Amino acid sequence: MKPTLFVLAAGMGSRYGGLKQLDGLGPSGETIMDYSIYDAVNAGFGKLVFVIRESFEHDFREKIVKKYEQKIPVELVFQELDALPEGFTPHPERVKPWGTNHAVMMGKEVIHEPFAVINADDFYGRESFAILGDYLESMADSESRYCMVGYRVGNTLSESGTVARGVCETDEEAYLTGVVERTQVMRVEGKVSYKDENDRWVAIDDHTPVSMNMWGFTPDYFRYSDDYFVQFLRENADNIKAEFFIPLLVNHLIVEGTASVKVLDTPSHWFGVTYAEDRPSVVARLKKLADEGNYPSPLW
Repeated sequence: MKPTLFVLAAGMGSRYGGLKQLDGLGPSGETIMDYSIYDAVNAGFGKLVFVIRESFEHDFREKIVKKYEQKIPVELVFQELDALPEGFTPHPERVKPWGTNHAVMMGKEVIHEPFAVINADDFYGRESFAILGDYLESMADSESRYCMVGYRVGNTLSESGTVARGVCETDEEAYLTGVVERTQVMRVEGKVSYKDENDRWVAIDDHTPVSMNMWGFTPDYFRYSDDYFVQFLRENADNIKAEFFIPLLVNHLIVEGTASVKVLDTPSHWFGVTYAEDRPSVVARLKKLADEGNYPSPLW
């Protein structure tokens, strides 16, 4: 059973000012997402699922889905503000959907096999998809045994400023014991460092694993998501900015001993457009990858 690639793209329309400006960064106008899907197809993924906002379904089918449906089966699912369990309604002042794990929950009707979750606008690298695809195939008959690709923090930084990173804590067998969100990470005097609660810079090893939202789950994850989302909503009924993030549920499952998460090391360099100033360097990196023969140009 081939794994599925689940792409979180519901924030794309708002962030990019509409799909018309979905940024062509590659040498032949490729988007970052094109590279992820190319790598996933080559790594043996068998289906593609996008979660989007229903309001841009037409544009998305025209500009995005048409590119891929000749190469791999494609499904669309929708993340909306009112996609809530029975008995709950959104706060009248709330404008944003409920975060990354809520987006994942939208896939439960169409995903019945091990699946990877990625962001639409992050470059993850060929090795990461190969490593994750292999591990997902080994998860086919299991439950409560998940994985995530842990990037070496030194391979994920921006030259334009600080970044937020989920710094992973692991045991001696590389199983995740927790994710601590560090909102300011950058090189300080040559060393990767984060700013702690006391406003001090704390140096960490370049190889420290961080989460870049590249996860591997089996379909039972949807059941845990449904159950914990009810608890989350009860606790956050009046918080119009509360978001149901993947690490929130993952941490909960680990702490209560329900699930394990293997952290898979990757040599890949992550990059993306965190700041507008990052764009030229991303364009240059994609061109270099094509020039060195790592990717064809055009990609498809």
